[in-house]
Amino acid sequence: MNEIFIKSLYESIVKENLELYRELYETTKIGPKTDEYWKAAIGLCNSLTAENKDILIRIIEQTMIDTISNMLGIIDGSSTLKDCSLEPRLLLNSKYTEGELQDLFLKFIEERK
Repeated sequence: MNEIFIKSLYESIVKENLELYRELYETTKIGPKTDEYWKAAIGLCNSLTAENKDILIRIIEQTMIDTISNMLGIIDGSSTLKDCSLEPRLLLNSKYTEGELQDLFLKFIEERK
């Protein structure tokens, strides 16, 4: 059950969002109502070579993976939150995840490479 959750996290957050970002960077047209952040981000992306665009996407992917891993570490109890003594616990179908989500996620990432 935990493995299904981990795979779904990757598919829903990393894989789907990478495709969304790639499409946004490649197809968004800058207009007068475009947010300044997007103007800068799209301008940067458009200035890159194809190889460097791939590197940028891989950086975004790794950032998402690291963020998910950190969040799972907090949920598992292997990482702590600054100035927070609360102890989170995740239940999947009313069952405790046994503090293994971060390890399962990192194993999934390694096996997919």
